[in-house]
Amino acid sequence: MIEVKKLGVGTFEVRVRDEQGETLHRVTVSADAYRRLASGRVDEEHVLEAAFRFLLEREPKESILQRFDVSVIARYFPEFERVLPSYFRGQP
Repeated sequence: MIEVKKLGVGTFEVRVRDEQGETLHRVTVSADAYRRLASGRVDEEHVLEAAFRFLLEREPKESILQRFDVSVIARYFPEFERVLPSYFRGQP
C-alpha cells in the first residue's frame, strides 16, 4: 500500500507498507517537474503514487531513498518520464 500525504508546497511524505513492514520517504516535487510529469492530468499526490508504483516494480521499498526529489528517478531509470503516464491509469 502506498500512502501519500502533502506536508507543504511541493513536499510530501510517502509511506509504503507491505507484509514485511513499512518505509517512510520525504519527496519533493518542483512546479516544473510536476508540469513535465503530469501536464495537469493528475494531482501531485497521484504523480507520487504512480512514481512509487514504478519504483516498486524495479526495486524493494527498502532500496528507495528516504529523501529525494522526484526528478532524480530519471537518473536511475531513464525510461521513467516516458512511461510514468501509463501508471496514472493504474497499470504500467
